[in-house]
Amino acid sequence: MMTNGQQIWQQQEPKLVAILRGITPSDILPVCTVLYEAGFRAIEVPLNSPEPLASITLAREGLPADALVGAGTVLTPVQAQAVLKTGANLIVSPNMNADVIDVAVASGAVSLPGVMTPSESLAALDAGASGLKMFPASVLGSAGIAAIKAVLPADTQICAVGGVSHNDFADYMAAGIQGFGLGSSLYRPGDTLQMVQAKAAAAIAAYDSACQR
Repeated sequence: MMTNGQQIWQQQEPKLVAILRGITPSDILPVCTVLYEAGFRAIEVPLNSPEPLASITLAREGLPADALVGAGTVLTPVQAQAVLKTGANLIVSPNMNADVIDVAVASGAVSLPGVMTPSESLAALDAGASGLKMFPASVLGSAGIAAIKAVLPADTQICAVGGVSHNDFADYMAAGIQGFGLGSSLYRPGDTLQMVQAKAAAAIAAYDSACQR
């Protein structure tokens, strides 16, 4: 049975994941609050950021219960377990590791492993992944992801991540991709809250516009 993060993920719209690489604990909650107010409901703090577990803890405690909060660049089951101890409900990886997926799914967290081929995609789904992080999306392009999507179960949740900005939403959504992970196009260390707010608003507006086409 789906619980916690998995239920939130299935119901969540828009499926936009804010990737806050390099963020610090002192900045996490103000930035996350701005993103949440703009319409983002999923926050990812890559583990190669400064004090990532502290940032994830603060974000999880400070955001409403309908937000997904967790880590990216999760490479091992041990890392996944450490992240989940913070109360996180989102585990994102750049690769497909069945053991990491197992740890996330067993806790009710969302598991988004990074994949690039049909074989990796189907193996991730067989392992129980909540969805697929097509990475790097800029290499695959919307046509490449659409071609892979054609051989996957129809209800597969796909996020395009890597070199994607709000300017690309329309092309990818026309190909049937509904989810996106936004990194440097949304947040860079040193950005002011006003900058983050403006970029978040532009992303939400672009998503809404693409949905109406």
